Amino acid sequence: MTENLKKLTGKYGYEPVVRHLVNDCDVELFKELTEKDDFLFDFVKQNVAQRIAKEINNSNYKNLIEFLKYYSPSYEDVIVSNLVKYADEDLTDIMLEKFENGTDDEKAYCAKFFGYVQDSLAHDFLVANSYSDFEYLQRNCAISLAQRGDRTSYQKALSELLSADEFEKLSAVKFLVAYGDKDAVKSIIDAMKTSAMAENIAGEIPYLKSIKEILDENELDGLLVLNSIINGLGEILPLGTVFDYELFDIFEKLVNDYNNGSAAVVLLNAKEKFETLTENDEYLFDEDKDVKNEVYDIKKLLNSADKKELLKFVNGELKENNPFVFTALDFAIDAIAVRELLKSENQTLILKTAEVLKKLGYLDETAKTVALGKVTDLNIKSIIRAL
Repeated sequence: MTENLKKLTGKYGYEPVVRHLVNDCDVELFKELTEKDDFLFDFVKQNVAQRIAKEINNSNYKNLIEFLKYYSPSYEDVIVSNLVKYADEDLTDIMLEKFENGTDDEKAYCAKFFGYVQDSLAHDFLVANSYSDFEYLQRNCAISLAQRGDRTSYQKALSELLSADEFEKLSAVKFLVAYGDKDAVKSIIDAMKTSAMAENIAGEIPYLKSIKEILDENELDGLLVLNSIINGLGEILPLGTVFDYELFDIFEKLVNDYNNGSAAVVLLNAKEKFETLTENDEYLFDEDKDVKNEVYDIKKLLNSADKKELLKFVNGELKENNPFVFTALDFAIDAIAVRELLKSENQTLILKTAEVLKKLGYLDETAKTVALGKVTDLNIKSIIRAL
């Protein structure tokens, strides 16, 4: 960290540095600042943003254009809000040109800018970049299209939830979440139910509507979202999201008030996941103190639920068309109840059932014959034969 950056982000001596940054347009210092995003505390970045804002005026605001080369969500608002504040025809033309020909970093700022500056020429650029691989550009395009009341892009995203391409589907989910219309939640959950990337989709949903809201409106859907989030924690979803999703509060309510098999198997899944997260250093090693403490607090809360009581609900969830059947199988101990699922029409479920019977010591030749008689997929047949 250079001396100037130390002063810019520190408690003392920052005044001349921030004046230099803005008035002399020190792009290299701004670049260094953005590169430290992941290493600075949020309150430090907020302080820096406020310091920058105080230095911007009608004689130096155009210097901010050079800062667009380096995108940072931490300084996006202060840059864009001030460009909007002083926007005129010349500045708008500059922003349009950058939106058309600039880098993804520049376009991300431009997308936010044109959510406030309603220039019709920006519309096509917003649409063209609304499925960008650069997360912040896609998000800002979706937000700005929503601010403009553009329903065409919204409807297009809804239709793409039906795509056979899982990455297109996930991209549509991210667009809809950024767009901010809660009416899309039901369609997103329906897409999640059949997706091979259910954990990724589930991880986006609470940023549009909280898990608590979904549980209150439709308990089954809420439990499905929660279960997929549990499955993704630590591998697909960062552990810091336990705060975003308000998992402690959700689990506290479930532990104190579960009354059906679906909630019980979700709690069993959560208990096992948080045991895994705390038993393996690889999961918590790089996390800060707050995240570690929250994970351990959630584990303690989940351990207060009586596992024996929860297990009593498992057999009732061992039904072919039950959306929690795969989770229930992970905790099944009744071989006779498990064996019934070998009659399923779902070949993946038959494989899972055979694996569970193997684990329980009940995968005999008769069970294998039943399973193989229902399976046509050659890969699944091979796996079952090898069990």
